[in-house]
Amino acid sequence: MTARPTRRRQTIFVGSKIRQLRKERRLTQAALAEKIGVQQSDLCRMENGEYKVALDTLFRILGVFGMKIGDFFQGTDDEATPVMHMDQDPQILDMFQQLDETSRQEVLEFIRFKLAAKRDISNG
Repeated sequence: MTARPTRRRQTIFVGSKIRQLRKERRLTQAALAEKIGVQQSDLCRMENGEYKVALDTLFRILGVFGMKIGDFFQGTDDEATPVMHMDQDPQILDMFQQLDETSRQEVLEFIRFKLAAKRDISNG
């Protein structure tokens, strides 16, 4: 019900943010597409919100821009780091603890993004 419009808004947000960052760096769509290994037409559709940006593609884009995922979504969630309830899912905690510090920060930043999206759905 509200999930579709919210997902659409998220897709449009991600695409427009990619376009903004690309233009700030004075890159053409063709140049960025080549650097991340996609067709220029696919990048165009991503920027227009017609295609969802896969997480691996987003990470390649962020690599070209020299950014972390948290920097990309900066301003979408200013709340503190979510508290993990260790007793609720020991398997997730175990996997999280096996990550290096940079990967842990990326996971936390992704969780913040997902929580912000959830609040966006709730606020409608």
